[in-house]
Amino acid sequence: MPDHASAERYRQLRLHGTGTPQTERYYFTYARRLGANKHFATASTTPSLRFAVWAPNARSVEAVFGDPAHGYIADDGSGIDPTQPVVALSRLPDGIWEGVLDMDFEAAKSRPYMYRIVNAQGQTVYRTDIFSRSQIGKGDINPARGSWLGTPDTLDGTISCSVVIDPDVVRHDFHSTPVGATPDLIPAKAFWAGEFTSGLPVPNNLKELVIYELHIGSLGFGSNDSGNLGDALAFLDHLVDLGVNAVELLPMAEFNGDASWGYGNSHHFTIESSAGGRDKYRHFVRACHQRGIAVLQDVVYNHYAPDAERAEWQYDSTAPEQNIYYWYEGDSSHYHLPDGRPFPDGGYLDNGSTGYTPRFREEVVRQQFISAAAFLIEEMHVDGLRVDLTQAIHRDNALHANGHSVGTANAFGQKLLREWSRTLRMIRPNVMLVAEDHTGWDAVTKPPAQGGLGFDATWELAFYHHLVGDSEMGGERACLLKRAGFGSNEPLPMDQFAGALYASQHKQVVFHESHDEAGNAAGTARTMVVAVNGAPLVGITRTAAEARSRLCFGLSLLSAGTPMFFMGEEIGATKPYTFNNFRQHREDILGERHGNGQALFHFYQDLLTLNHRLEAVRSLNIDILHLSNPNRVIAFKRWNGDDQVIIAASFNNTPFADGYVVTKDLLAIPNAGWKEVFNSDAAPYGGQNTGNQGAIIPSSQGHINVTLPANGFVVLVKQ
Repeated sequence: MPDHASAERYRQLRLHGTGTPQTERYYFTYARRLGANKHFATASTTPSLRFAVWAPNARSVEAVFGDPAHGYIADDGSGIDPTQPVVALSRLPDGIWEGVLDMDFEAAKSRPYMYRIVNAQGQTVYRTDIFSRSQIGKGDINPARGSWLGTPDTLDGTISCSVVIDPDVVRHDFHSTPVGATPDLIPAKAFWAGEFTSGLPVPNNLKELVIYELHIGSLGFGSNDSGNLGDALAFLDHLVDLGVNAVELLPMAEFNGDASWGYGNSHHFTIESSAGGRDKYRHFVRACHQRGIAVLQDVVYNHYAPDAERAEWQYDSTAPEQNIYYWYEGDSSHYHLPDGRPFPDGGYLDNGSTGYTPRFREEVVRQQFISAAAFLIEEMHVDGLRVDLTQAIHRDNALHANGHSVGTANAFGQKLLREWSRTLRMIRPNVMLVAEDHTGWDAVTKPPAQGGLGFDATWELAFYHHLVGDSEMGGERACLLKRAGFGSNEPLPMDQFAGALYASQHKQVVFHESHDEAGNAAGTARTMVVAVNGAPLVGITRTAAEARSRLCFGLSLLSAGTPMFFMGEEIGATKPYTFNNFRQHREDILGERHGNGQALFHFYQDLLTLNHRLEAVRSLNIDILHLSNPNRVIAFKRWNGDDQVIIAASFNNTPFADGYVVTKDLLAIPNAGWKEVFNSDAAPYGGQNTGNQGAIIPSSQGHINVTLPANGFVVLVKQ
């Protein structure tokens, strides 16, 4: 419903009398409605090419083809291929322009094109196709701002020509096609026929996942270029050896340049060309599935690329009120600076993210995101999506002029997320949906039918700050590792962390490290660095850093949340990971797993194996058995039916070699034998071998006496 306050969904039609012609159109998504798509005439089985674009303020719209040798059409029209036809588009009542080119779709494939628009002010502008499935550029050059040699590969894909793509075929082999030859294409159905391996299922439930957060651009160690999907394919054997069963990719939709995290997208149906493009992406997803690894894709809907000059920005009008992809409140003439000067930008909305808020009230804008998500789920076969900073969509929209909250925009943001989750679950009921949301609003993980937004879980940043922390958070959170990194043995606020640990049962993705907290956010650093407060990692200092890093991963993995960690943690990465220098600070992950990171990698392998073996630690059941701030100790229980596990952990720099008594009650710690099945301080992991040596320890009257290593943990299983 167009009413911002309504969560209802209606479709209605009126039947005319017998013999009266009637056409009713309903679009589940706009994936094949807008863009350059196949068009089947009534009497034809051979498709032609249809263009469709939303430009409600345009005076006229045409599709023009570019020269494939260059792939760029300048603002003055140079670059248009004069040998190709110009397709005039006709306006429909809803502001969508359509036109059909009387040409076999096969002949039109791979041709670059743009829309030539006469905007509301009578100016001729050239715009990319927002629903494009491919952008021709793979580089970072904008010819309008600097020198360009004229080669398409060097272009920034956000401003280059869009490309006609057949979504129903896949490039079969990236190695055997000679340069200049036509690639070997096969039907998508045939490509996906070998997607799965018998006896190796791909997990489809969040509580079964251990997520490895991966930035494709940070692969390719030793290269001057950003990593690509070819590097990611070669990296999969490492993930299999490690034992994770899910990978979460930083955003892969088209972004500015060729070296980015990907959190500013311009074309949501386009897989970043510099990373390898749509077909290489499908090869990556298939290869993951063949190895039993689920794929989650990070997506961004709270803002567009900061530089969207030929994409969303002023698509068909220069008037702020008519900037169709951006939310604008009121009339631009009403906004002024304190000194009386005009302030036309005052009507845009900020939302705590980058750039201005998308115009969520427009169905086409909502469909831009909904349809792109459907494309990832249906055509790319991804298993789930993580949505960036959802609170910027549903809560934080505020007028740029004065910071006042704009409730209507927040309401339409909620509408977008409800429509989005409903649509995806109709396509794939078991799709996994995660929100980066720090509001604590319980509706985020409720079904839309109950007034919720429809997510399965939220990223829980508070868990990270209680467990690890940074200098910016200070005393607001427990920051256990940050405090322990100073090396003294004063009390730690284990009670604060206990609250976060207990809350992990409530639909959370938890982590001891993510892309933002690995050196990018102020006061953050890699876990190994925080563990010793930046001291040189040599000798006993490195030993202490690895011990505390093992402890942090163990507390995250063995919590009741869905565990995740950032690439490189498994080998003790130390270099700061930031948005603007990740290529210079790449870690040699594959090399370090056999070098300085060998013991830590072995630890990750063994603990992940244990996690997959013990159903108790994959349940949502958790109980805090004991905590002591002075002793820096916490113990908790995980269980599934009669399968029970106790984890006892210590940030103390001195081991409890003579035992540490954990006390609760008979219901929590029944009289039984408890076998030590894991010790983070074992010698193969670089530890001191302080523990219970695999013994079976009896519990009595709610008491159990456990040997605890310094900066470590033990796992006990009820016999």
